[in-house]
Amino acid sequence: MSSPADLKVATAAFSGTSASEGEGVQKKELSEYESTFQSDPRNLLARNALTQGRIGDVLLSRPKVLKHPGHFNVRVDPEGKATNQKASGRCWLFAATNVMRLRIMKEYNLEDAELSQPFLFFYDKVEKANWFLERVLDLRDSPLDGREMEFLCRDPVQDGGQWDMFVNLVEKYGVVPKAAYPESVQTSASAQVRWLLTCKLRQWAGELRDAHRQGTSLEELRTRKKAMIEETYRILAIACGEPPKSFDWTFRDKDKKTKEIRSLTPVEFYKEHTKYPATQTVSLIHDPRNPYQALYTVQYLGNVQGGRPVLYINLPVDQIKSLAVKALQGGKAVWFGCDVGKHFARSKGLMDMNVLDYDLGFQVQFSQDKADRLRYGESAMTHAMVFTGVHLEEGTERPLRWRVENSWGEDTGEKGYMVMSDEWFSEYTYQIVLEKEDLPSEVLDLLNQDPTVLPPWDPMGSLA
Repeated sequence: MSSPADLKVATAAFSGTSASEGEGVQKKELSEYESTFQSDPRNLLARNALTQGRIGDVLLSRPKVLKHPGHFNVRVDPEGKATNQKASGRCWLFAATNVMRLRIMKEYNLEDAELSQPFLFFYDKVEKANWFLERVLDLRDSPLDGREMEFLCRDPVQDGGQWDMFVNLVEKYGVVPKAAYPESVQTSASAQVRWLLTCKLRQWAGELRDAHRQGTSLEELRTRKKAMIEETYRILAIACGEPPKSFDWTFRDKDKKTKEIRSLTPVEFYKEHTKYPATQTVSLIHDPRNPYQALYTVQYLGNVQGGRPVLYINLPVDQIKSLAVKALQGGKAVWFGCDVGKHFARSKGLMDMNVLDYDLGFQVQFSQDKADRLRYGESAMTHAMVFTGVHLEEGTERPLRWRVENSWGEDTGEKGYMVMSDEWFSEYTYQIVLEKEDLPSEVLDLLNQDPTVLPPWDPMGSLA
């Protein structure tokens, strides 16, 4: 317990900080602010409206909604029904499997199809647990209060992920239809099982570091780590059920014909039936803080030890848009990552820079550009979705709006499909994924560079 003398020393130390030398908010000034506020009828009207209604409803701009109808002159065919990630952060897996399923639908003449996101969720959690513990071993001599360890321990098995992490999972474990491994309560609402794994991983990190300080060899530490991964598997198997090693695939096509393919392994299904070229894909980002036409990676970002590294090619946003348009014109859906919560009218399924009129309601304007929003933590990639269409200006290749397949069920937008203005794309879309065959050679050549390594906490390391 602290003594009065200790508290006196602490108080003296605190009084010398720069914070105590700053200027506080004065009550007299607050009174002046109140008088100014009440003298403007616009404030009073806005107050009455916004204290009684949601900001997104009261400030919704009708002209902006009408400006972006859900019509598109370029659309992929087929499109699947909107999926629903429910109360989980698995958008990246939903978006990736929604791209992958289109090949199955076309190949087998299906009205709809859905692949098992829970199957990939299960193995992603196992792999992320191992990835985290391996990083703990890498940093076993680093200070616990150093920025690296603090960052790693903050959220070691979060639900989110990156495209290259998806590739690692399907290449190692394959994929299965949703019927072969459906949702459990814990995959649909993942917070509790995620907390349980996080709690155990932080405990194990301390045990491994303590054992290292006591002279335990790295070989023995890894032996102990295997027992920790076994416990991770047990937790997930209890919460989610054991993933199938083989399954029978039964489906009915548009001609009402039922077919069955028996005794498939998940890897066989991935390789022979989805036929999706996951390893032949490339992530393109728009990061205006850093030089374009360059390759980047993020330190400690990954899931499968020894798997494919997370790599990004940074390009100007207009070049990214042009490449996305060409892919859509070629009938290919495009996985992308963005900051979905900004300037977003969820009730209408519309992302537009002025769809919510903050100037009208609050008399405020926003002046930060995309680079500064990244620098100051105002924006980062928070959500992954799929482009399935684009509306181009007549007679040109200039995009006006984009058709977006989300994974929040059918209640948002047009049965789960939303609209993004082209201006919003410029400001809040950060990443798209294309197949190599849809990229020019000068872009592909950038993969031969040694990547610039961004620190673990860089916003380009955000997981959708």
